[in-house]
Amino acid sequence: MAISKGSNNSPFPKHAADQEDLVDENTILVQRTLRSGQTISYHGNVVVLGDVNPGAEISATGNVIVMGALRGVVHAGAGGDENAIVMAFKLQPTQLRISDHITRPPDNEAIDADHPEMARIKDGVVTIEAFQTPAERQAKP
Repeated sequence: MAISKGSNNSPFPKHAADQEDLVDENTILVQRTLRSGQTISYHGNVVVLGDVNPGAEISATGNVIVMGALRGVVHAGAGGDENAIVMAFKLQPTQLRISDHITRPPDNEAIDADHPEMARIKDGVVTIEAFQTPAERQAKP
């Protein structure tokens, strides 16, 4: 996997679309769709600019954020971090793990989210909810 880093003390390259992957501190930016058989395992956070197709896997000790559809296997908080989250525009994983909690999508349930979705541990259980910005949360009565 090619890793690149921007110049001029910036963590981001001037033309991010021209780069393959970007690593900054404890976050890796994967700028492609992950296909079946491809695996990302990283000590830190993983951000994917693309989809994660069925048969692809991501494992991270931190958070996993997919700017696309997540339809593969994902494991956030792989080092035991129950505060880790998984977020995607479409959250449809074949298996989702946060720390040592494991879940999968319910059978025959169509998902049509208007917002990105976020999975996290809440009261000891993996919960999936629509992501809301702080402004959206404040606007609700």
